[in-house]
Amino acid sequence: MIKLLSHLSYVAITTPDVEASVDFYVNQVGLTVVDRHDGAVYLRCWGDYYRYSVVVLPGEEPSLATMAWRTSSAEALDEAARRVEAAGIEGEWFDGHAIGRAYRFTGPWGHSMTLHWDAEQVHETSGEAASIYPDRPNRRSKVAGAPRQLDHVTIASSDVDGFAKWYSDVLGFRIMARTILDEAPISVFSVITTNEKSHDLGIVLDGSTRAGRVNHYAFWVDTREELLIAADVLMENGTPIEYGPSIHGIGEQNFLYYREPSTLRIELNTGGYRNYVPDWEPNTWRPSQGSNNFYRNGAMPMSMTESFPAADGPSATEEGVPDEVRDALLNPYAEHGRG
Repeated sequence: MIKLLSHLSYVAITTPDVEASVDFYVNQVGLTVVDRHDGAVYLRCWGDYYRYSVVVLPGEEPSLATMAWRTSSAEALDEAARRVEAAGIEGEWFDGHAIGRAYRFTGPWGHSMTLHWDAEQVHETSGEAASIYPDRPNRRSKVAGAPRQLDHVTIASSDVDGFAKWYSDVLGFRIMARTILDEAPISVFSVITTNEKSHDLGIVLDGSTRAGRVNHYAFWVDTREELLIAADVLMENGTPIEYGPSIHGIGEQNFLYYREPSTLRIELNTGGYRNYVPDWEPNTWRPSQGSNNFYRNGAMPMSMTESFPAADGPSATEEGVPDEVRDALLNPYAEHGRG
C-alpha cells in the first residue's frame, strides 16, 4: 500500500461551556486563539505548523467531534476516500476551514475521522509573533510548560484488535504494539501510527454500549523538565493531576494526565522512541510487564478508565468472563507495581 496518511493535524472536541474550555486552553495550557467561526473556536500550539490544531465546539457533553489527518498528497486523499468507501463506509466531501477540500467519514466503531491534503501553513516572519529561529512557525508561548504541538489521540472501542486491523488494512496505519490481560487473552490496548512515532492513534477497550467515545488527546512538550514544570504550574493554579508524571512502557514516553473544564482528559507527553521499520511486527505486552507504567511502581487510578461522552460502563466488560478477570478488565493497571 502506498503511504496515504502523514500525521494527525487537528482534533475537534465538544464542551458544554466553550468559553470556560477556551480560557483554560489559553491561560493554563498556553494555546492561542486564531479564529472564531460559526460557534467554533480554533486554537493552536506555538509550534504547530498549520493554522489550528484544536477546535472547540459547543455540545451538551464532552466528546470527540472528529480527529483529522493530513494525507501525503492530493492523490492520496482521493485514494484514501476510495478505500474507505470500498470497505463499505460512506463518507462526505466538504470544504473545511483553512483546510479546503476534505473527506469525513464515521468508522465502524463510531469515530469521526477527517482527511485533508490542503492546509493553511503558519510562519510568522515579522512582528511580535515572529520567532528569532527560522524553523519555528512563531515565537514560543509565554505560558510555562506550554506544548509545542499536538501529538496523538486515544479513542475507546469495543474491539481493540478489530479497530487496529481495520485502520491498518484500509488506511495504512502501522500496528505498533498491544496489551493483553495477564489473566486472559483479551486485548485492552493497542497503538497504531502513520509515521515514525510509536503512535498517533491509541485504542483502549470499551465495554459500554456507546460508540465513538474518546479517552484522551495529547500534546507534546520538548523535554521532561517542561512536563514537570507544566505539572507544577497546573497544580499551583488549581488543576489537579490525574495520573503521572511517569513513563509508559509502550512507546516509552513521559506522561502527565489532567482534565480540562468539561472533564475531557488531556495528556502531556515527551520523550519516547522513533520507529522507522516499514515491516515492523507488533509486540504483545501484558500489564505485569509495565505496558502502561515503565517503572511498575504505581497504580493507575480508576478514573483513567473513564471515556467521553459518559456511558453505562467506565471500561471493558465481557459476557461470561470469570469474576477475577472482570476486575482486571475494568482497570488492568490498578494493582500497585503492576504498571
